Amino acid sequence: MSQFWEQHLVNIREQLLLMSGLTERNLALAMRALVERDDKLCDTVEAEDTPIDELEIQIDEMVITYMATHGPVARDCRLMLTASKISSNLERIADQAVKIARRARELNHEPLLKPLIDIPLMADIAQAMLRDSITAFVDANVELAVEIIARDKSVDAINKQLARELTSFMIENPKTITRALNLMTVAQAIERVADHATNIAEEVFYLNRGEDIRHEPSFKQPALGGNGP
Repeated sequence: MSQFWEQHLVNIREQLLLMSGLTERNLALAMRALVERDDKLCDTVEAEDTPIDELEIQIDEMVITYMATHGPVARDCRLMLTASKISSNLERIADQAVKIARRARELNHEPLLKPLIDIPLMADIAQAMLRDSITAFVDANVELAVEIIARDKSVDAINKQLARELTSFMIENPKTITRALNLMTVAQAIERVADHATNIAEEVFYLNRGEDIRHEPSFKQPALGGNGP
């Protein structure tokens, strides 16, 4: 491979790392906006979504250029496909961060329904899954990728428990409906973040093993729940 194309591959990886860093930061800011009840942070999350969208477009253009002009071997084809899918999942995570920020803005202007416990717990798990999925990509760490996939069940379990609890609030007191629905939407957004982090981990497995495990139940493990929203 020529030095030019080697540098092209390096550039794609660097753009992915930049995009993942911005996405992780925006997700963290969205959660801070919710927990700290800070509308300014909500505004920041929405404003900083645009550079993430632009990076997805840039990465796709770089992938298309490489595929169209280089005639890559199988390993490089998998890398290009993986890079495109990772960037797509990162962009969708960033969209979920915006959704959390918008719901946080609404919640910030009403009294707390109850102390936030499970939602920050879910976010901690999902954010760690995101960080580790990118680490697995950079380090070609298949074992870490498989371990990340197993964590998704934890987020799903907490989300289901929280939905039941918030539904009870709404039944018992209709005045809580708006706040409960907003919290449900936040929890669902975090659950989607975990799903996208899982997708990235599955792409890492595919990149390094050449095997598609997206629909393999053997890679899913049972998990723990939590308490309160």
